[in-house]
Amino acid sequence: MKEFKHYTVMKNEAVDALECTGGKVYIDCTLGGGGHSELILKRISPDGKLIAFDVDQDAIDAASERLKDYKNLTIVKSSYTNIKTVLQNLGIEKITGGVLFDLGASYHQLTAQERGFSFSKEAPLDMRFNKESDFSAYDVVNTYKEDDLVKIFSEYGEERFSKRIAKAIVNARMSKSINTTTELADLIVGATPKVKSSIHPATRVFQAIRIEVNQELQNVKNTLNDVLDLLDFGAIISVISFHSLEDRVVKQIFKYHSTRCHCDKTQMICKCPPPILELVNKKPIMASVEEVKENPPSRSAKLRIARCIRR
Repeated sequence: MKEFKHYTVMKNEAVDALECTGGKVYIDCTLGGGGHSELILKRISPDGKLIAFDVDQDAIDAASERLKDYKNLTIVKSSYTNIKTVLQNLGIEKITGGVLFDLGASYHQLTAQERGFSFSKEAPLDMRFNKESDFSAYDVVNTYKEDDLVKIFSEYGEERFSKRIAKAIVNARMSKSINTTTELADLIVGATPKVKSSIHPATRVFQAIRIEVNQELQNVKNTLNDVLDLLDFGAIISVISFHSLEDRVVKQIFKYHSTRCHCDKTQMICKCPPPILELVNKKPIMASVEEVKENPPSRSAKLRIARCIRR
């Protein structure tokens, strides 16, 4: 088996938040290398149950080997967006313990050259979390209209030179398709003015394309809302996000469903149903100084936690 490198970000903090106890059902929506799942299993065995989702076969292979001794684990090769259907098929009506999301791409995905997530290595334009998907970064770069490229670079990458970059891509692909990560990165560098920055000029555009390919923000929004229907009283949602766009989605959903009233100010009597959630932490938990030293990408991680208070 190819070596699967994965650093589990905020492992203890994210799992501590779940207040794991035996006899309950827990969900790991993003199995990855199995670090969070392993700690959950240690705390809920032998009579707790863990269902773990992933679409990446490399992750599933690595985690299956790592967690082979746990009989109370079910690994599902499916997107967490299918959580309602999967749990129904497994005969699980409620998430009685908690659910964990570790969003974004894994270290393995970002560093495996052939996956095409990184602009620092020559690779085909890919960026798919699920390698069985038909839609890749190649399709975004070579088929999207200029206005659509501008939109995703601006919205998902918060890239200030979106128009210049989109125009350069469209002009370049008129003569031949853009096939590799380095071709695209070189185009971006050539299309943007030289400014003093600690990040590479292609960073934001590559993030934007990755989000578009995998529909990350929409998937997070849809799934968090689905999960609310599945939570039992007292069950906990623990979410780690890695960029401001993801964190904003989580924050907004948590805030909306923990607010007691959504009525217009002119309405005399509130008819809102009781809130579904209570916030465990109003401000996100960040990775420790020690963890950031060991794993620098964890510096951007934010952990938000909420508890179901609907009976």
